[in-house]
Amino acid sequence: MNIEIGSKAPDFTLFDSDKNKVSLSDFAGQNVLLLFFPAAFTGVCTTELCSVRDNMAQYASLHAKVLGISVDSLFTLAKFKEEQGYNFPLLSDFNKEVSTAYGSIYETFVFDMKGVSRRSAFVVDKSGNVQYAEVLESAGDLPNFEAIQATLSGLA
Repeated sequence: MNIEIGSKAPDFTLFDSDKNKVSLSDFAGQNVLLLFFPAAFTGVCTTELCSVRDNMAQYASLHAKVLGISVDSLFTLAKFKEEQGYNFPLLSDFNKEVSTAYGSIYETFVFDMKGVSRRSAFVVDKSGNVQYAEVLESAGDLPNFEAIQATLSGLA
């Protein structure tokens, strides 16, 4: 399923790395950046999320909450978050339902792994509508953070 700009973002509830349930609907009235990433502790994923961590003041100034999502277990994500000092929630989509709903899943990834999150970025506005959607074919590519920030600037 492809997510269309202007469509209602699929709601979800996932556990974060602190074992709390987090729903997209918890952020109603706020802009949200959803970042799907393939796997904790890998080079490109670490680079991507560290970039977001290091620029969190900019996202805050744009009135955006950031949520990282992968199919890793919440225990793996807790260790990843601790080691890298991430300052935003990491959510476990272990059952692959949210990645699938957002069209952000590889059927087959490297080493014949099945059902790994595709690197993707979605901006959800205060009303719960998708204002930016980018699903990358190559896990080695990074989302277009300039376009994401421009989208968020237009929503602030």
